[in-house]
Amino acid sequence: MNSDDLACFARVVACGSFSRAAVELGSDQSTISRQMARLETEARTRLFHRSGRGVELTEPGRLLLAHAQRVAAALDDAQRTLQACADDGPAQIVIAAQPTIANTTFAAVGKALLRQFPRTRLRFVEGLGTHMVGWLASGEIDIAILYLPAHAGGLEVDLLLREQLCLVGPPGDPAMTGEWPLRALADVPLILPGTPHGLRLLAESLASRLGITLNVALECDASTSVTKRLVQEGCGYTLLPLAAVSDELAAGRLTAVPLADPAPQRDVALATSRNRPPVAEQWDITRIIRREVQTIVANGGWPGATLIAN
Repeated sequence: MNSDDLACFARVVACGSFSRAAVELGSDQSTISRQMARLETEARTRLFHRSGRGVELTEPGRLLLAHAQRVAAALDDAQRTLQACADDGPAQIVIAAQPTIANTTFAAVGKALLRQFPRTRLRFVEGLGTHMVGWLASGEIDIAILYLPAHAGGLEVDLLLREQLCLVGPPGDPAMTGEWPLRALADVPLILPGTPHGLRLLAESLASRLGITLNVALECDASTSVTKRLVQEGCGYTLLPLAAVSDELAAGRLTAVPLADPAPQRDVALATSRNRPPVAEQWDITRIIRREVQTIVANGGWPGATLIAN
């Protein structure tokens, strides 16, 4: 006996016959008759008096009807409760991003999500790509906006856009014009993060392919703003996407030229865990984030970015 059996039983009672119940339920009379016969077998008693005019309940049938009505009411209440939860959104959303991406996206994404889900507790986190992959696996975060990791096993990845890397130098540097060949990176002192960082791994991989050795004059595992200040003070050069230095370029505090021959690019993606509850998909959060990123790029808020079609 299950809720479907009880719902069918209640419909037969309401209609007064198997044939009319079959029409309302979109079934056939023989199927309804077999289902009710099975229900009577499980109940070990007759539930209906059958006649040419239809069916009438026996005393056990009237008792079962009361239970069937309570079950139907409970199911309706459960459905309304779940719908209310769906309308309100998730209790909490935790979104992580690398610092340069967070600086570009979090304000617009936060505004859009709070407008869509005003009762949801929204939490933003910054971190390295390697950290975010682990956080997704452990369930500490729901979504990551990150540079596509070399190994994305266990992740659902939705590509957003592509960025070109630039060589960033101090203000007024006369050499910072046109494009900078990748091979010429060996000629300048670089300020880069340590080896676990995705940017450092990319730079070393590019150098290895070209057969050059990078001149890493200073390792900086602090924030990107610290690295930019070191460059501004003439301590060396660094590699960053254009969006990470657009404010400094406009103010004349830094210079930047695109890298070329070949032009290195990095893909930015939305990532969720394949093995965790699908919070992002359930409330369409990834679609909201993608929409906001598309608007940012269209309005010039992400310089040097090219959208990747979904």
